[in-house]
Amino acid sequence: MKKLFIWLTAILMAVGLGILVPGPASATTSYCGLVWGSMSKSDNTFSKASVTNVRTGQHYCFDRMVVDLDGPAAGYTVRYVPQVIQDGSGFPVPVRGGARLQVTVNAPAYNPDSGQPTYNPANQAELSNVSNYQTFRQVAWAGSFEGYTNIGVGVRARLPFRVFTLDGPGSGSRLVLDVAHFW
Repeated sequence: MKKLFIWLTAILMAVGLGILVPGPASATTSYCGLVWGSMSKSDNTFSKASVTNVRTGQHYCFDRMVVDLDGPAAGYTVRYVPQVIQDGSGFPVPVRGGARLQVTVNAPAYNPDSGQPTYNPANQAELSNVSNYQTFRQVAWAGSFEGYTNIGVGVRARLPFRVFTLDGPGSGSRLVLDVAHFW
């Protein structure tokens, strides 16, 4: 009877430890439940909206860049590139980080009728201070030419990202880029 009690105790302890000890992570496990990829993302729609602001924010699982527009959301192309290039001139835009995202918004940063700027960054090399961000290393202006606006985003490494648009505030809209902190 004593041996049975010892064996039963040993089995219960082994089962209990098996429940308390986590198993190995699988290849399908994602960081923070994010299942984004790092391939190019685009929406080819156009709008009469203009870019009015670029801002950034930090979240628990990702860093975020928001491009504000003064009308309905425009299309975009976001992709990793070896070097961010200015549209029109073809000049490289230096961007810090282990990887670079070129964000092209299908909207100008000027009024198409008057040619007056709707967004004129004070410091084109640093659109937003991202010095303490986990993923972003730099957000740089790459110009606005023939109805397109380009922004270079330097990131720590080639990490998964997502892009989407939101309506508002008011009659405006926003293009949102989220880049995960980890895979």
